Amino acid sequence: MPGDRLTILDGGRVDELPAPDGLALVERARAAGRPVALDREEGAAFLGVSAAERGRALATLEAPDFTLPDLDGRLHALSAQRGRKVLLVAYASW
Repeated sequence: MPGDRLTILDGGRVDELPAPDGLALVERARAAGRPVALDREEGAAFLGVSAAERGRALATLEAPDFTLPDLDGRLHALSAQRGRKVLLVAYASW
């Protein structure tokens, strides 16, 4: 791993930990049934939420809040659109 450090993305938080501590956290997340994406070469890991937590969020039928910039760089939050219909088009080139 680059520099023997592991960058962990977990629930919107980003933490950089020594590799052994980061790998221990990844294993605890796996044991708890959370999805994990680990790239040892890049020294990064993403910890997803458990199926039970995703199920609770889906049961509300409410999209999680997020903020994105428009083409002019102004930020727009989904929460500012509550009560309105919103069409979101997502594209990825990978």
